[in-house]
Amino acid sequence: MLESPKFIENDCYDGSRMFTWLADMVGLSVDLVNFLICQISALFLASLFRSWLHPSKVSYEVRHAFALSLGLAFGYFCFGQQAIHIAGLPAICFIVIRTQDPRIVQRSVLLVAMGYLLCVHLMRQIYDYGSYALDITGPLMIITQKVTSLAFSIHDGFVRKDEDMTKAQQYHAIRKMPSALEYFSYVWHFQSLMAGPLVFYKDYIEFVEGYNLLKRPTSNATLDNGRSELVVEPSPTKTVIRKVLGSMVCAFIFMKFVKIYPVKNMKEDDFIDGNSIPYKIWYAMMATTCIRFKYYHAWLLADAICNNSGLGFTGYDKDGNAKWDLISNINVLSFEFASNMRDAINNWNCGTNRWLRTLVYERVPKKYGTLLTFALSAVWHGFYPGYYLTFATGALMVTAGRTARRMLRYRFQSTQFTRMFYDILTCITTRIVMGYTTFPFVMLEFMGSIKLYLRFYLCLHLISLVTIFILPRFIRGEQRAQRSSGTDVTAGIAESEQKSFAGQPLLAAQNDLKANQQDVADDDKQLFDKHAKPTTAAGAIAPGTTGAPNSESDVRPRRG
Repeated sequence: MLESPKFIENDCYDGSRMFTWLADMVGLSVDLVNFLICQISALFLASLFRSWLHPSKVSYEVRHAFALSLGLAFGYFCFGQQAIHIAGLPAICFIVIRTQDPRIVQRSVLLVAMGYLLCVHLMRQIYDYGSYALDITGPLMIITQKVTSLAFSIHDGFVRKDEDMTKAQQYHAIRKMPSALEYFSYVWHFQSLMAGPLVFYKDYIEFVEGYNLLKRPTSNATLDNGRSELVVEPSPTKTVIRKVLGSMVCAFIFMKFVKIYPVKNMKEDDFIDGNSIPYKIWYAMMATTCIRFKYYHAWLLADAICNNSGLGFTGYDKDGNAKWDLISNINVLSFEFASNMRDAINNWNCGTNRWLRTLVYERVPKKYGTLLTFALSAVWHGFYPGYYLTFATGALMVTAGRTARRMLRYRFQSTQFTRMFYDILTCITTRIVMGYTTFPFVMLEFMGSIKLYLRFYLCLHLISLVTIFILPRFIRGEQRAQRSSGTDVTAGIAESEQKSFAGQPLLAAQNDLKANQQDVADDDKQLFDKHAKPTTAAGAIAPGTTGAPNSESDVRPRRG
């Protein structure tokens, strides 16, 4: 008889045991209770940070010191002595940044940060293999993203010319070395230390100093030679409430259904031998979906914390509504109801998408972009073999999906009913494929995953291989069909599916793997527009301002 899992105490957890009584009362492990206490506290403290420590009331040094102090306190509360790694990794990287030539600083920091992270990943697997308990690798993965993206921005600002960079790289380029206070505030600030999302250095500094309340010039001019004006700072209350409620719903779904579809049951012989293939695929799909809701809960709550402190505001849309999407990590509904892998990928772990694109895909020769981006994503997650089974299976599934789309999609575009039928069919298929592909990611084990795949008779692997290598010989794809009829190839053919897949963090990684050059240019334009050209609603000039000042000193918020 299969049993539902219980949230048990983890002997390797080194965080505070102060709230063990509360953990026993609510039926959670103490590490999860500590995480929730930190995040809920951060949510309320973020409101005080936005109101009492507003850049118009206090100096930016006070804001930096407050943010990093809280971050360190939360880190020690949750991880105990392991928090030394939260201090160790960025401290070493800071020394590298201040001592290395800007021409090589980005490579040096990437090597040091990834080497440190991988050592911690390896130690975790040795002393606590297969555990899902809260541990230091989560914050270290976020810190690694921060310090490496900062190093690359320094390299861009000090070494590269504007004409050699994309618009996004030009925007993020840093031409002044960060001080120790600015650097460690960026790395440790309480809003994103525990669960992200990734905030790029320039965005964070502008937020702390109040420059995020400026309407930027229409080009990539600096504030010194461009014309800028203050905009009304909106209240994030509605956005925060919506995200907090969404986070609570996701937490409830996770807690409710993870006990109905526990991952560990897929390792049991009774499950493997005593159930049909359709049921096992259904179970894998439901189990991985339940696990995703844990990520949704953490990311939505972290996003709400950032927004409640004022971080994430990008201006107003054409209707005068405030936009809080600068650092949003997830769009739950768009991901879960995506009818193809590209839509799903674009709405999953967006911060990691941006990081991978910034560090690897945009900088290496195109022929190596896929391989190197894949490699960085893989090692960033750690060494569990289940990760790599998901990566390999996902690559096969996405290739097959793209081939099938080319052969079948255009055949369903004649009427609204057939288009709707195709969308529903592909949405269901995407859910099935995602469960089949990603259960090794949450099982972690190699032999357990292989054993279950063999009991599936590798059915979707075989279907994918047939779709890629055999069906195109008998079924004409859209491009060949249109050429034979003498028509031009439509834009739908040019829109290729990105070669990316993964149930959990791999979805984010592979988003950058197979985008074509036009996709890269479009993404750069969108990113630049989001950061550099927020629009304001009519009459959204801040009270007391008269037009556009001509220098930075005219627009900088008042300090205490």
